[in-house]
Amino acid sequence: MDLFEYTYNLIRQVPAGHVTSYGAVAEALGDRVAARAVGRMMNQNPDPEGMPCFKVVHSDGRLGGFGLGIQDKVRRLAADHVRVRDGKVVDFPKVFFNEFATEFPLRQLRREQQRLSQKVCVEDDYGSLDVIAGVDVAYPQDEFAQAFGAYIALDARTGEVVEERTVSLSTRFPFIPTYFSYREVPFVQQLLEMVATPPSVVLLDGQGILHPVRCGLASHAGVVCDMPTIGVAKSRLYGTCENGFVVADGERRGVTVCSGSARRPLFVSPGHRVSLQSSERIVRQVSRQKNPEPLRLAHMLAVRCLREERQVVA
Repeated sequence: MDLFEYTYNLIRQVPAGHVTSYGAVAEALGDRVAARAVGRMMNQNPDPEGMPCFKVVHSDGRLGGFGLGIQDKVRRLAADHVRVRDGKVVDFPKVFFNEFATEFPLRQLRREQQRLSQKVCVEDDYGSLDVIAGVDVAYPQDEFAQAFGAYIALDARTGEVVEERTVSLSTRFPFIPTYFSYREVPFVQQLLEMVATPPSVVLLDGQGILHPVRCGLASHAGVVCDMPTIGVAKSRLYGTCENGFVVADGERRGVTVCSGSARRPLFVSPGHRVSLQSSERIVRQVSRQKNPEPLRLAHMLAVRCLREERQVVA
């Protein structure tokens, strides 16, 4: 879905002489965890005249940032009959607006994640381990520019690259913790549709079942693509570390893996159709440096494509 435009339409609901907050908009989207994403979307607003992002401030009335400069934000607020003193909105509670007409899209997506999680399989169901692939995405600073996804497949025995694919897409869903799959799954789907030889398993740069509703990027993509997947994340989203395992809600959902000279571990968890034990074994099998080779090479390819695109545009 286009969460940018949905958010901008929420802001357009704020009446003249009123302001709202990043948190209030996030709640209207369906989850307060999106508050920082709301701030980034305001900063990326391509139409400051048609979408009054200057009406979004902090929950205590502080003005926050503004792409055109804070003085321009003060000027626009004054023209809208909102007074500012010492960097804060005067009489903030009286001019605060949060009565949005909304369908709470993030709540709908969370319910979808819960439904998908019921289909996640964490038992080995990938046949012979012949091809191990990785998918990564490189994003531009400008959210409205094209991002590049890359797929690298390695021969599981020799480590040789046997296939690579790339795709460019515009992203209309910002980064929001626990909703990352809605940003990245479209890249995974298109890349897997392009491959000549289906991989035995795909490594993804994100969580598998190490997620509040057991449906991170790797699990989500694995179910919708019906593909064995493993989540390989650089940070721990959920759970606690206990003797090399990551435990969440009383269940061992992941393991920590250090490779090469890395000081910080990766957090590996099953995505779909792969067990926890096999997830760890496969990741270690293809790890020479910190990141597993399929993901490391996919990242390099995606970044190279993004840089080349910038040079062409320039």
